[in-house]
Amino acid sequence: MKDGKYNIAVVGATGAVGIKMLEVIEKRKFPVGEITLLASENSAGKKIRFRKKLLQVRTLNQDSFRNIDIALFSAGAGISRDYAGTAVNSGAVVIDNSSYYRNDPDVPLVVPEINPEDIFKHKGIISNPNCTTAIMLTALYPVYRTAGIKKIIVSTYQSVSGAGMRGVSELEDQVKAISLGLKPDVSKFPHKIAYNLIPQIDTFTADGYTKEEKKMLNETRKILHDGKIKVSSTCVRVPVRTAHSMAVTFTTGKYIPVDEVRRLLSVSEGIRVLDDPEKLLYPMPVNSEGNYDCFAGRIRKDIALRNGISMWVCGDQLLKGAALNAVQIAEKLIANLRTA
Repeated sequence: MKDGKYNIAVVGATGAVGIKMLEVIEKRKFPVGEITLLASENSAGKKIRFRKKLLQVRTLNQDSFRNIDIALFSAGAGISRDYAGTAVNSGAVVIDNSSYYRNDPDVPLVVPEINPEDIFKHKGIISNPNCTTAIMLTALYPVYRTAGIKKIIVSTYQSVSGAGMRGVSELEDQVKAISLGLKPDVSKFPHKIAYNLIPQIDTFTADGYTKEEKKMLNETRKILHDGKIKVSSTCVRVPVRTAHSMAVTFTTGKYIPVDEVRRLLSVSEGIRVLDDPEKLLYPMPVNSEGNYDCFAGRIRKDIALRNGISMWVCGDQLLKGAALNAVQIAEKLIANLRTA
């Protein structure tokens, strides 16, 4: 740190989340001294605009983190495994968007609206949760804090940009091919995604759930420090460009009226209520894309479960599910340093 400014490295700067990280840093006026853009050799030399300047992307290597205060990683678990320790040993605090450290008991897993105090327990690395977990818990935490939540049943409708820029390109290319009467190419996803739904995200485990679905259980328990909460999810890839949606049903520890749920969400950080069925107002991906807040609507008493509430939630997974959450962690981190 120098003159109240911090040297930042963005690892995976040319990827979908890396680009969003730069946009969020600029928009939120994060106090940057110098910023270093890092990526693979294939992306080295590319230029990205940041604060009216064109910055050149450098090749990531073991010497990339000299004089770096905070390193934002979003280049996959393998890169985090190989380089996060190097960054920490060079003096940086790592905020990692990959899955590599999320289940490590020594690494805090943080959503700043929920467990900001965990940030300051770090030993050099802080982990960002999976995008679906971050969006869902941003909406549920106000209720959890007030009435407790025992069980969550969630079905997710996850956009193609959650699989990176290749996912977006594959959807667009398939739509074009089909419109021309051609057979679409399939490579990124296990099946055609255009005009289709794929009830699989990540690989399957022995119990029939996918790794993506198991993440929602394990990460929810870690973030809330609640080993008893139950989470069952079905994660589905849908032909939407950006923003994840989910149908969430949960049971509370004590009775809470639906109107109180709406009120709690409407006054809580990071969530906006859009819930007026008579006017056909409810969250949709097109509302959520580019928004920092998550949206909740279709809030109603569940008619099948005692103390059950159902709602529909949408959020931009590149922002609250990834880039924004990481920058918010960095903001909390430096706020503590300034007051220390």
